[in-house]
Order: sequence, then structure tokens, then C-alpha cells
Amino acid sequence: MTREKIQEHITNQNTKFHLPEDPKGKKENLNSERPTRVLTETRHSQREDQSLGKTTGLPTTKLAEKRQRTKTLFKKFNEMNWPLDIRPLNKTLVQDNKWKKTDETQEKRRSFLQEFCKKYGGVSRPQSHLFHMVSRIYVEDKHKILYCEVPKAGCSNWKRILMVLNGLAPSTYNISHDAVHYGKHLKKLDGFDLKGIYTRLNTYTKAVFVRDPMERLVSAFRDKFEHPNSYYHPVFGKAIIKKYRPNACEEALNNGSGVQFKEFIHYLLDSHRPVGMDIHWEKVSKLCYPCLINYDFVGKFETLEEDANYFLQLIGAPKELKFPNFKDRHSSDERTNAQVVRQYLKDLTRTERQLIYDFYYLDYLMFNYTTPFL
Repeated sequence: MTREKIQEHITNQNTKFHLPEDPKGKKENLNSERPTRVLTETRHSQREDQSLGKTTGLPTTKLAEKRQRTKTLFKKFNEMNWPLDIRPLNKTLVQDNKWKKTDETQEKRRSFLQEFCKKYGGVSRPQSHLFHMVSRIYVEDKHKILYCEVPKAGCSNWKRILMVLNGLAPSTYNISHDAVHYGKHLKKLDGFDLKGIYTRLNTYTKAVFVRDPMERLVSAFRDKFEHPNSYYHPVFGKAIIKKYRPNACEEALNNGSGVQFKEFIHYLLDSHRPVGMDIHWEKVSKLCYPCLINYDFVGKFETLEEDANYFLQLIGAPKELKFPNFKDRHSSDERTNAQVVRQYLKDLTRTERQLIYDFYYLDYLMFNYTTPFL
């Protein structure tokens, strides 16, 4: 694919970069102008500020204070360059030499991603809604960690690790799947005000863990469509069967169960999907924005335990805390690996396989994954 095509991929994946009004009254509307990537006040936010004076009845002094706080935030974010600067990893807490090879691999990954973004990201105009851009990032303040969640790349066990680091549980093995995903125990970066986001992005260790896109896609399909699921079957399954299965039986149309992988791929590749995207098969480039948020640590599912335990050394986690290796759900199922992926892809045409690769093209390039089974 040409350089121009890659830049088009990067440009088209983002919407306008701006900040919304904070429901707590702390966030203002901003947008960015490239190539300098500084943030400037929009007309929309100015109109909101003007209308505020007409509708709220706040005393003049309070309005003046609010406007001054807004100006201060604009100034701070105008000084904040995008993408964020990449910093050397602080390795002072690494206690032995057994991590030398892991560290060398990590430095190569960081360097590769940085060079890719410098080559292709800097000349395009990737712009996105700030609070959406950080909405997948979990915060652990004690050890100053930001972790961007990539579903089907070890995120459940990473959340268990964050809960233990936060003091919310004594061990990763005592935390259920529901507590991890529905307990609301962990903080996300988009829950902070502008100052909180700004400070953490610039001072905390930022980590993202990724996975071969085709393998991640098959893993998501198996998890959501091959087992009973009270959300994915009625919401996604019914819509997929209705649009992509000719002469579907009434039972399938009513319950959404039994979606075939080929039908799922037709949905994924359809520019007029009957139901929207989902984080479990969304591109990492749109979940974590790696060319704007320069991650300090890039882990891979293929070397998950090794990478994760090295990261825990880097951030000074308790010695006894190790990354868990158990399968979060459907433990009797074989893990999705290259061999399993081949079984699913054999029912697709070469064109369909190529289109899947094109769909995840940025993820393949950014994280240096090899061309899949085309």
C-alpha cells in the first residue's frame, strides 16, 4: 500500500479533535490545528460561554472567575503538544538481569511505533474528540499507571492487576469476571477534569497491550457468538442474521443465536452495518490512538506474561504480584491461536480475507505484525 493510502487510513479514522463541555463544569470546548497540534478555542465554546451569562443568572464576579479559569485551561492545553513526547522508560526499579532480552524487545517496539507515527502520522490531520480519545484508558494513581484497554488482548487480567495495585483485592485469583467488568471499581481517564488528564498523560507510565488483529477478531467472535450471551445475540446477532442470512428461520431471527463467522465478516466489512461497531473488534488505532498518545510500553498478547511481569517490575509493583495466566471465561475452550484462526478463515474467500486485512491495516503496520493468511 502506498504512503498516501496509509496517510488516508490515519486521517479517515478520526473525527474533529475538540473538548466537550464538562458535566461538572470543568471542561471546555477546544479543537486542534495541525501540524502544530495545539488546541484553540472554538466558536461553539464561545457561544456557550455567552449564553451562560444570559441563562444562569450568576453574579458578574463568578462569571469573570469562570472565564478566567477557562482561559487558563486553554492556555495550558495550547502549550500541550500532540503527539505527547515519548520518554525513556524508568528502569531503576528493575531488580535483576533476566529482563535484558525483554527490555531489548520493548525498546524495538517503542522505536518502531514512534518511527511509524513520525513518518505517516505527522503529515496527515488525525483529530479526535479528546475525552473519547482517553475513554479506554484506566488509571492507577498509586503507581502512576495509565493502561489502555484492548479487549481480547488480556484486558480482564490486566484489570485484575489494577484492582490489586489499587488495594481493592488481595489477589488477582479472587476477582470474578463480573467484578472486573461490571464492578465500576476502576477509574478511567475521561472521568477527570482537564488538569487531571493533562497531568496524568504527561507524568504517568502509559501502557498498551495489543494482539494480532486476525487472531483478536476470531477470539471476539468465538467469545460473543459461540456461547450464550444475553447482549450480543439479541443486539448484534439478530441484526446480522436478518441482513446477511437469506431465508433465515423465525427462531434465529427472534433470538439472534447461531451467527456464522462468514455472516459476522459480512457485517464487519459492510459500510452500512445494521448495528454499530463494538470495542471487542474495533481497531486498536481507534481505541487507544497510539500516534497521539505515545505509549511508554507496548506489550503483545503473544508474549503477554513476560511483557506484563516486566512492566510490573518497571512500575515497582509488589514482588509477589504476578500476571495471572488463567483464561477468564470458557476455560475449557482451546485458546484462539494461529491454528484456530486458519480453521475460521478457510470458509472465507481470498477477497474477504484481503478485505479484513485492509480493515485492520493500521494495526498490522503500527505494531509490526506480519501479513495474515491471505
